[in-house]
Amino acid sequence: MKRFVCMICVVGLFVSAKAQTKLCITTDKTTSLVFPFAIKHVDRGTASVLAQQVKEAPEILLVKAAAKDFTETNLSVITDDGSVYAFTVNYDNRPAAWVYYLPVNKTATISSYANMILDNARNTKGIKAKKYNMKAEVKGIYIKDNIIYYQLYIKNKSTVDYDIDLLRFFIKDKKKSKRTAVQEIELKPVYTTGNYSKIKGNTNTLFVVALEKFTIPDKKYLAVQLTEKNGGRHFLLRLSNKDIMQAKVLPDLK
Repeated sequence: MKRFVCMICVVGLFVSAKAQTKLCITTDKTTSLVFPFAIKHVDRGTASVLAQQVKEAPEILLVKAAAKDFTETNLSVITDDGSVYAFTVNYDNRPAAWVYYLPVNKTATISSYANMILDNARNTKGIKAKKYNMKAEVKGIYIKDNIIYYQLYIKNKSTVDYDIDLLRFFIKDKKKSKRTAVQEIELKPVYTTGNYSKIKGNTNTLFVVALEKFTIPDKKYLAVQLTEKNGGRHFLLRLSNKDIMQAKVLPDLK
């Protein structure tokens, strides 16, 4: 029965790194956990679990049981991309597998990239709007794998606080035909970080919005819309395909 449970554990490891995953270990053989990024921290529930990082391969953790038939415990591992991998650990005299390859935690990776570029210097020009004694602009565009990151900057030179009620990204027709309705395709962010709620008077803010990779069809543009809560100071920023194609490629996380 224990062997059957451990086989289920192996399948679970390839499905999700967020939920607690069962890990079966023994005393006389070592189990290897291979993570997609270098290991930053390891926490064992009890001394019944022996865990050792590999100096030459920082993404590998070697695990072994210190004693037979120990009471179920846990193991937590944090990797460089910010992912937390949680395991419940049980003793098994004959584990079903000795090597576990852990999947990338996509949400944590996107979060790491977005926060990493939050304060980056400008890499775009001309994608801005100025009015109401304020300025809104796209300061940077980055790409990594299938995610595009937009770094937005808002400067409030007025004495009145600016509360963001709505932040939208959508693809829109460049010209409106008299006989056809305006076509809009809304794009939902997968992650947003930074201050994107209130910009106090005489201050500025930066935030990053991550979207799934896309390109813009002919005769259309990407619109970034900002509207003010209980106010009329609204902004619309326009991006072309050329702007997106010049996105800076982000390096691999170390």
